[in-house]
Amino acid sequence: MQRRDFLALSIASGFAVAGVTGCSQQQPLAFGIHPWIGYEPLYLARDFGWLPGSVVLKSGTSSKDSVDGLLSGELGGAALTLDETIRVLSRGLELVVVAVADVSAGADMLVVRPSINGLADLRGQRIAVEVNGVSGILLLKILEVAGLSRDDIVIVDLAISQHPEAWARGDIDAAVCYEPTASALQRAGGVRLFDSSDIPETIFDVLVVTRTTADTNPEAVRDLVEAHFAGLQHLVRSQHDAVYRVASRQGVDPVDVRNALATVMLPDLSANQRYRAAFGRVETVARSLSRLMLSEGMISNQPSLQRLCDTAFLPRRSS
Repeated sequence: MQRRDFLALSIASGFAVAGVTGCSQQQPLAFGIHPWIGYEPLYLARDFGWLPGSVVLKSGTSSKDSVDGLLSGELGGAALTLDETIRVLSRGLELVVVAVADVSAGADMLVVRPSINGLADLRGQRIAVEVNGVSGILLLKILEVAGLSRDDIVIVDLAISQHPEAWARGDIDAAVCYEPTASALQRAGGVRLFDSSDIPETIFDVLVVTRTTADTNPEAVRDLVEAHFAGLQHLVRSQHDAVYRVASRQGVDPVDVRNALATVMLPDLSANQRYRAAFGRVETVARSLSRLMLSEGMISNQPSLQRLCDTAFLPRRSS
């Protein structure tokens, strides 16, 4: 699964790049990452030399590469959605959320045929969705709001990239997706009926490390988090330059990057502290999601979330 594209900024003043140096006697932290706008600050940090040698980015094509790397022990951390984090936790690997990269604020959406006027009209419709991805979680939330169950619709489990072809063939009536697929469906006559802004602060992209990495190589984890905020600082202070760098790296038009930026929030240091505090929003949503995923058979057991977040790795201050 390839993660969505760029989104609305919620960033305060930047962070001192001078603090992004660091060294470690440990093996470098191998960190899994894949295309998604919320993860771009780390790529920017690498491009500018703000990512120390204590951290090595391992690029994959999708979050599956990162999940597989974590489970095999090849990676010490990765950029994942919160539900993906829960899936890994349910398989017995303890993870720690060390930063919130972004919060979906419209990036994930339901696009429908014009004949579907409301959520109640979804009954009996064929809905394309990547069941085991973040889109599967959004669909469950949509059904919850609509007062429908999975039995009330026809689920078409399909990779996001295949939605436009299925739409063109007339095989589906709606799709739960994200950019650039969402725009392609809308150009083909689709209508946005629901998106993640209707369920605010629910879909999180996070930076996680294994508990073992957090305990044995904390300096590398701090270097990772500080590099993220340094890249975020450049994105905010030099957005024009950053947008073109992102567009070039992803092979998309700069307009697409700017459009994507309008559908996410990129939390600053204070927002990260608030989101990841004990009993904060990340913990609250994680508990809700894990119960929902368990009841829907998306995970086989309820993972422990007692030590999910750790704010010890956040920079002490902004500048």
